[in-house]
Amino acid sequence: MRAALTGTPGTGKTTVAKLLPYRVIDLNALVRDEGLSLGTDPERGCLIADVDALAERVEELAPEGDEEIVILEGHFSHQLASEAIVLRTSPGVLRERLKLRGYPEKKVRENLEAEALDVILVEAAEWCDRVSEIDTTGKSPQEVADLVVRILGRVIAMPPGNIDWTGEMEFDP
Repeated sequence: MRAALTGTPGTGKTTVAKLLPYRVIDLNALVRDEGLSLGTDPERGCLIADVDALAERVEELAPEGDEEIVILEGHFSHQLASEAIVLRTSPGVLRERLKLRGYPEKKVRENLEAEALDVILVEAAEWCDRVSEIDTTGKSPQEVADLVVRILGRVIAMPPGNIDWTGEMEFDP
């Protein structure tokens, strides 16, 4: 089974994925290392994934019908899995993380708005049969990894819809 570990950049996907007891496929690394891109986005300075080629490669690495739990890690991983766990982080914490990464203010703002407006969560709900949501704010990476394991083991349910960051954002008129 392929499960997506997804969320806005900076929510902890990569850090948490390293702590999981499952095989993890880093989609960004696949795009970068195996040339599965359509070029570079000139505005954002990032690679544009060739989603069709990536989907084919993921199917080779983790066939859809396999019983083994394989984590697809990346902010668009929900497009390639039947189940998604969406990591969420309050915009105030997220802003600091993205600034530490050296993101330009425009990119920080874009990601904060995406987080406040539930963009990844909505996409995951459209693409996946099952969606869970974890607020990572104030939790250690190990606490989040433990929640992921419990969700995938069907020990707990963390359905979407309980996180609302809209009150934490200042929107330009």
